[in-house]
Amino acid sequence: MDILYRRVLKPILFRFHPDGVHDAFVAAGEFAGRFAPARKLFGFFYNYRGVDISKTVDGITYRTPVLLSAGFDANGQLTRILPSFSFGGEEIGSTTAHPCEGNPRPRLMRLVRNKSIVVYKGLRNLGVDALISRLKRTPRISGFVIGISIARTNKQEASADVEAGILDYVESFKKLVAADVGDYYTINISCPNSHTGETFTDPALLALLLPRLLEIQCSKPTYLKMPINIPWEQFATLLDIADKNKMHGVVIGNVNKNYGDLAHPEDAPKKFRGGLSGAPCFSLSNELVRRTRACYGKRFTIIGTGGIFTADDAMVKFAVGADLIQLVSGMIFEGPGLMKKICERYAKNLHA
Repeated sequence: MDILYRRVLKPILFRFHPDGVHDAFVAAGEFAGRFAPARKLFGFFYNYRGVDISKTVDGITYRTPVLLSAGFDANGQLTRILPSFSFGGEEIGSTTAHPCEGNPRPRLMRLVRNKSIVVYKGLRNLGVDALISRLKRTPRISGFVIGISIARTNKQEASADVEAGILDYVESFKKLVAADVGDYYTINISCPNSHTGETFTDPALLALLLPRLLEIQCSKPTYLKMPINIPWEQFATLLDIADKNKMHGVVIGNVNKNYGDLAHPEDAPKKFRGGLSGAPCFSLSNELVRRTRACYGKRFTIIGTGGIFTADDAMVKFAVGADLIQLVSGMIFEGPGLMKKICERYAKNLHA
């Protein structure tokens, strides 16, 4: 099946624009997930069925430690089909307090030689109310963990208003907690593709945001989605603020904004038009995971993401300190069998 994907299906799919391919796959995945025979068929080929590799993190048990990153399933449409592909959970979103149309097309651009995708979605999603409604009416697959990423609504007129940004995060967080949907929440402060930018990567402003979220009584783990293009000193200051405000952990990290990190930078847009996923994130995110673990020990749960294309890549991410991993680009470039391969390698290492 992997050979079929790489030699037949992938060359066909890569002839079409990624915006349309992504939309088609999400729609097809949502449809297939409604039917048990379809879930079993995909699971026959792609679901991990080896020895127990479940992992409990912050009181939540993941059947496998491999999660789908935020950005692929913005509106929570794939919660029933993803378990068939060896995922132990997914991070939905990012969702926002109000619906976002997102940036104008093209929102995605493949950089095949660089094993990367330029992501310029601009937080396109239907909003937190629509997400809550969908999750409430969608039957859960037992053992599949649902995280929800929360970002600030992408509105040009609100780009300079810090208090409005805080209230936007608070509104989404409060609604999700009250509705009791999702198993954990991630506060995404590092989306580079919106009018409001990365406002809260400024330590002084993050120190205003997190106490307001802390006022909301939440019994579920809450994480911070971190940028990867800032100096370590600033990164460490953000970690300190997260520590003081009782965040359970961090997701390291978001897309890479530096086109110069590409193996073939000439393939990138001439002007900045979104962050880079995939391979350009691997070394940066690994180093930040390593330094965070070295500085904070077990204080933070660390979810490592960025540049995982092989089982070896995943093992590196665990080795430098990640408790769980997330991926998207690797699945797109390498095929739907990647997650099962990672789980099999993880099991081999765990029970060696």
